[in-house]
Amino acid sequence: MAELKTVARPYAKAVFEVAREQGHISEWAETLNTLAAVTLEPKLKKALGNPAFSAEEKANALADVCAEVTTKQGKAFLLALAVNKRLSLLPAISELFLQFKLNYEKAVNVKFTSAFELSAEQTQALADSLSKKLDRTVNLTNETDASLIGGVVIRTGDLIIDGSVRGKLAKLAGAINS
Repeated sequence: MAELKTVARPYAKAVFEVAREQGHISEWAETLNTLAAVTLEPKLKKALGNPAFSAEEKANALADVCAEVTTKQGKAFLLALAVNKRLSLLPAISELFLQFKLNYEKAVNVKFTSAFELSAEQTQALADSLSKKLDRTVNLTNETDASLIGGVVIRTGDLIIDGSVRGKLAKLAGAINS
């Protein structure tokens, strides 16, 4: 997975720079997200990997499937990816583009899991606290997992803050076993 991101990074960075210069970051994010989703469809994935089709045919087919979100520049980008046999990188490119977009906007996606449903006030207080701590706008999504017993687990990128009772019990068990 890290290797895919390494290869995809220059493409994502180039597209992001073009999008930023033209003021079309959101449009490109939508386009890349759609293209990434479509390339994961099994039949299309198989067709895109078929050597019987030329790079131009693959790029045009993908652009036609996603015609409502693909611009002239998007088609040129798809052709460049196809010529370099990199269409399979579209999901990784889309993911990296989103990271660049969030960083540019000084925003971060945070997922928190709690043992019990939190009130709107508690959720807002958590978002405000994280926003101050991370110095970013926080896009918060939450879910409930009763197996945590109590507390919350907060995830953003590679940062995980485990304040759950289950996590504390696991640490205690590890300390006792060592």
